[in-house]
Amino acid sequence: MNQNGQPHSGAWVTFTYASFAASAFLVAIGIFFLPIDLWMKGYLTMGIVMLIQTCITLTKTVRDNHESSRLVNRIEDAKAERLLMEVSKAA
Repeated sequence: MNQNGQPHSGAWVTFTYASFAASAFLVAIGIFFLPIDLWMKGYLTMGIVMLIQTCITLTKTVRDNHESSRLVNRIEDAKAERLLMEVSKAA
């Protein structure tokens, strides 16, 4: 979902998956054709896989923090609104 709470379009989701697959494929081909030893190719592949994993983890963590702060803000807004309603009823 985007910031407005609406889900992304199917085309956008397909584009992001295709972009990820294409970039991973092209990097794999690039490593495969490097004129270096197999153990060096393995080391590069391992590093790239770990980089991808940490990017995904970082993205999820940032999104989770953002979502939790939005929830806390909504709860605080609801409490403030309830308090204002009680004050206006008493007056």
